[in-house]
Amino acid sequence: MTSPILARNRPLALALALLGLLATYFVVTMTRADAAEVVVSQGKPATASSSEVAGAYLAAEANDGNNGTRWASAWSAAQWWQVDLGTATAVSRIAVNWESAYAKAFSIQFSSDGSTFTQAYATTTGTGGQQSIPVSGTARFVRINLTARALDTYGYSFWEFQVYAGGTTTPTTPPPTTAPTTTPPASGTARLLSYNKPAAASTWQNDVNCNPCSPDKAFDNDPASRWATSSTNGWVDPGWISVDLGTTAQISQVILQWDPAYAKAYQIQVSGDNANWTTIYSTTTGDGLKDVINATGTGRYVRMYGTARSSAYGYSLWEFSVYGTGGAPQNPPAKPADPSFPASRLVFSDEFNGASGSRVDTSKWTLDPGTGQNGEQQYYTNGDNAAMDGQGHLVMTARKETVGGRDYTSHRMNTGGKFTFQYGRVEARVKVPKGQGFWPAFWMMGADFLTGRPWPYNGEIDIMEVLGKDTTTAYSTLHAPMYNGGGGYGQSYKAADLSTDFHTWAAEWDSKGIKFFLDNNQVFYASKETVENTRGAWVFDHPFYLILNLAVGGDWPGNVDATTPFPSQMLVDYVRVYQ
Repeated sequence: MTSPILARNRPLALALALLGLLATYFVVTMTRADAAEVVVSQGKPATASSSEVAGAYLAAEANDGNNGTRWASAWSAAQWWQVDLGTATAVSRIAVNWESAYAKAFSIQFSSDGSTFTQAYATTTGTGGQQSIPVSGTARFVRINLTARALDTYGYSFWEFQVYAGGTTTPTTPPPTTAPTTTPPASGTARLLSYNKPAAASTWQNDVNCNPCSPDKAFDNDPASRWATSSTNGWVDPGWISVDLGTTAQISQVILQWDPAYAKAYQIQVSGDNANWTTIYSTTTGDGLKDVINATGTGRYVRMYGTARSSAYGYSLWEFSVYGTGGAPQNPPAKPADPSFPASRLVFSDEFNGASGSRVDTSKWTLDPGTGQNGEQQYYTNGDNAAMDGQGHLVMTARKETVGGRDYTSHRMNTGGKFTFQYGRVEARVKVPKGQGFWPAFWMMGADFLTGRPWPYNGEIDIMEVLGKDTTTAYSTLHAPMYNGGGGYGQSYKAADLSTDFHTWAAEWDSKGIKFFLDNNQVFYASKETVENTRGAWVFDHPFYLILNLAVGGDWPGNVDATTPFPSQMLVDYVRVYQ
């Protein structure tokens, strides 16, 4: 069996390297059926009360049309950001794409002269993520006045602030993600129609880089599998993919989760006979990532017909979801209900209360000996570097000794094959070592890694990583096909020296996202909706298992040196999972 531990911070697979060019997809992500409403703020002069770093995270980076750049303020509660539209404009909507440092309390203000402002919207219960705020009024200057932070130790930050004018807005939120019941819904209730239905495409890729990327992969309700046009003869226009809903359906919404090989120009078409097609939606300004299309039509077959590619490569979709009524829908596998936090039902724990010198409980943990990845210098022994201390702690020891062709040893273990879970609160109380080259971690891997799905398609959730060379900084990060390795989606955060005492790292995980905590203070929120719209497919809605390890050296922390103390220890007080 493949080792259940895999690399963190490794390069992306060749297929995604070829299709990557990640900068091409950090762009405006709101897609609407109402073409009359337009963004009027992009590229206009922007100012702010402050920026986090001199010369970086500037005000103009929040309205440049690039969701890979952002404005970030100084770390205090009273801040503002504003844009000059250049002329008096009838404003219809504000869209804010927050970074994890969002505002709990803020107001949207309008002004004709940039000095006297009136309030158009206010809230004290902001939740971050992507917000779409209907407003009305005429303004040349639009300001967001920020008064209460979600993270008290940081400031405010958003990827994009967009001002819209004209038309009436169409909701861009997809249908609820909870699985449908086995009982068919009442007549007229929209539901997922395309799951597991027969699919066809102009071409599809089946080679070492994408094996196989057949059209059915876009309709399997699995965001980690995808369809792609053939690299042999399919990187041409047009390119298309279609689904047979089984019988006539009334289409109300289509959701496309694009790979970096997306369509700039495409149509959504319906057909009753798979030969004659009617276009129900068309765009020439596709921007990739997630497109939520509210368009109506009637047909048995639904097709994405691409006519202009975003790059020299082809077309590729992680998911193509069709919603509506009629058809012959199948229910995808049911997912567990979201837990209510604070979760209180303990479903797994190890308190490490064994006698001094006793070994790891192998009814709960799988020992994972061998060499590490990422340029690590240690050899993980078969339990020789971990034992209870008799005081309620697991002691994982890194030693300078030659074993397995390496000059250092350490310990690694996981719950693969013994305990997996989906959704809940997972936490560990840990004391990390200090020293150049040490790399302690508490993390999770998608359980399908154990059955052959390669990293990072299985998903990886790093709850805690600390580098021994700087034990005042910790990291929480997600890794998936379109954001992994050094490009993982996450957050670094400062604290007092984490090596001097125990600290509790936790993650609260449900179908809407993952909140990360240090000592019960939220340090990062990965919103599913935000990730899908700014980074790529969300691959975390399935079972995961737990991992603890202490690496020695590696590409990220760097190698040990003469100052590195041996032996050194990572102490774990407990690991618990609640649902």
